[in-house]
Amino acid sequence: MEEDTDFRIRFSSLRFITDHVGFHGTIKSSPSDFVVIEIDEQGQLVNKATNELISKVQPEPNNFAKKTKLDFQNLSFKEGRNQEFSTFTGCSDDDHNDQSPSVKEDTISDGTSNSEEEKVDVLGNLLDEKTNELLNHFACDIKEKWNSKTELIGSSPEFSLGRILDKNQRAILHSAVRQKFPFLITVGRNSEIVVKPNLEFKELCHLVSEEEASDFFKYLDAKKENSKFTFKPDTNKDHRKAVHHFINKKFGNLVETKSFPELSYNTGNPNVVITVRFREKTHKHRKRSLFECRDQKVIYTAFTLRKENLEMFEALGFLAIKLGVIPSDFSYAGLKDKKAITYQAMVVRKVTPERLKNIEKEIEKKRMNVFNIRSVDDSLRLGQLKGNHFDIIIRNLRSQINDSANLRERILEAIENVKNKGFVNYYGPQRFGMGRKVHTDQIGLALLKSKMVEAIKLFLTPEDLDDPVNRAKKYFLQTEDAKGTLSLMPEFKVRERALLESLHRFGMTEEGCIQAWFSFPHSMRIFYVHAYSSKIWNEAVSYRLATYGSRVVEGDLVCLDEDIDEHFPNSKVHLVTEEEESADTYAIHQVVLPVLGYNIQYPKNKVGQWYQEVLSRDGLQTCRFKVPTLKLNVPGCYRQILKHPRNVSYQLMEEHDTDVKTEGSHIDEATLSLLISFDLDASCYATVCLREIMKHDF
Repeated sequence: MEEDTDFRIRFSSLRFITDHVGFHGTIKSSPSDFVVIEIDEQGQLVNKATNELISKVQPEPNNFAKKTKLDFQNLSFKEGRNQEFSTFTGCSDDDHNDQSPSVKEDTISDGTSNSEEEKVDVLGNLLDEKTNELLNHFACDIKEKWNSKTELIGSSPEFSLGRILDKNQRAILHSAVRQKFPFLITVGRNSEIVVKPNLEFKELCHLVSEEEASDFFKYLDAKKENSKFTFKPDTNKDHRKAVHHFINKKFGNLVETKSFPELSYNTGNPNVVITVRFREKTHKHRKRSLFECRDQKVIYTAFTLRKENLEMFEALGFLAIKLGVIPSDFSYAGLKDKKAITYQAMVVRKVTPERLKNIEKEIEKKRMNVFNIRSVDDSLRLGQLKGNHFDIIIRNLRSQINDSANLRERILEAIENVKNKGFVNYYGPQRFGMGRKVHTDQIGLALLKSKMVEAIKLFLTPEDLDDPVNRAKKYFLQTEDAKGTLSLMPEFKVRERALLESLHRFGMTEEGCIQAWFSFPHSMRIFYVHAYSSKIWNEAVSYRLATYGSRVVEGDLVCLDEDIDEHFPNSKVHLVTEEEESADTYAIHQVVLPVLGYNIQYPKNKVGQWYQEVLSRDGLQTCRFKVPTLKLNVPGCYRQILKHPRNVSYQLMEEHDTDVKTEGSHIDEATLSLLISFDLDASCYATVCLREIMKHDF
């Protein structure tokens, strides 16, 4: 395979946003020249000693009021007196009496009398006032369209409640919405909750009353074991048959239906009621009860990992072996550089703090340390951090070719320029691997096209180096002998060995390669697909800047929120109009571009056309960005095209003397170095920020 020099040409051709001259220098002369420290969600550096537990992720402040977390099982629902949609929202705390049109037995209860329960408006406690009001308006609009017999034109309308990071909060909110508005459904999309019309509710309303349909869907949502739901008495056999058919067709895997004569009837043509109950679970008769299983709480241990000149996945593989777990038992907020000293938060499952402390000495040999070890309640998620702090030394500073200006002035000009104007928020080269022949985005493209064998071969393609790892890879490509390659592959190459062991077991077939990819944790499998999406995003933003510059033009996408990350919903993305372009309504720092996935919209200008042409070029015209065989779903997201470094500080120093020279003293430019420190938001790359400052590719 030929060297992929095209990749390096492509990266060096990516455009800048600033116009200063820049300078040359050397970064990462040693790992200690590049120190990365994660900043947690509370804004604290994770290398600081702490005895505190990792706090649970709270919902985004724009979407939720800061109120006490609620236990959904112990809540009852209150119907507002002035609700326009009262037919749908009734869910009384009183027991149903004999006059009720439908009967629910064993409804949600904590064993206390309903009259003793505190009535709580769940959504009022979870959602902020504005979002709650917009949700009510959305519900009203859906109901009014249905009541007026107006068909919903086009795709089903949606309303986003925003991104909620805590899975328990999401579960509560999902159920709260469905209980209050049974004619709506909720869908999860990468931590975002989207509300839609419940078309099955509408269909059931053709067979039974709205009130019955409402109560039935509340019953389904509650999923109370051993509970039953009874429709109102019905004398029409054909109608009962239609109800049976509908419920079994739509929910047959969850519930079963039966007809029973009503107990009190006097006529020769008795009323019959349809009763619904949940199917018995296959694991019902296991020796341990559900309550016993719940009591067996999973152990989570949090710690700070310090590593030096070590790839993160290699570090995880080594830790997993020493702790007797698998790499997917580790969770983390973000990936970190290899050639650096990095500090990051980690959580490992099924390992006690004491067990982790016992391996401290062993892992020091691999240039790793663990500290801040403590028990926590849950794992970490990607993106669960505020950003990263960087302390970087750039050595051997020198002017650009044919630049005769004072070097010190060039350096100060460059730093101040990027502080004020920002930098183009490209994904860094390390996202694509540092190999010369194959990059991670190429593997990701093969996976998206379900070319599993090709993806395996790309992963095991050797570089032109004569070392044990590359000799083993070369042997595999020549022979496809997984067992023989295993004997050649060094023990520390944990990922390669896991893949080869699976190939030895399942064979080098399409199915065997699928099984081999499952030797990687999900986070690693999807990393390759994200790398392809990242490469396309880089090229898209460079094309956008080349085509339109810093102007915000019609068809651009902007995000209106001030504090945004990559995972804001479609409802927060606005398409710039012709009038807004003329009025200069938006600034360039508000412009976002989509990172490829199945749940994004494209710009409506030349940039959108560019995306379609690239997808066609790469054979992804019909790609849904899902790889079911590998359980990969890529919803996509939006990324700001510009970012600014924060808390920037810097010093010029001589190599042999770390003291900063006083103003006016002579500095030998050949030995000048720059110590620079700054903070970046999550998913931003220090090397990309330095590239903008120096106008120099690394």
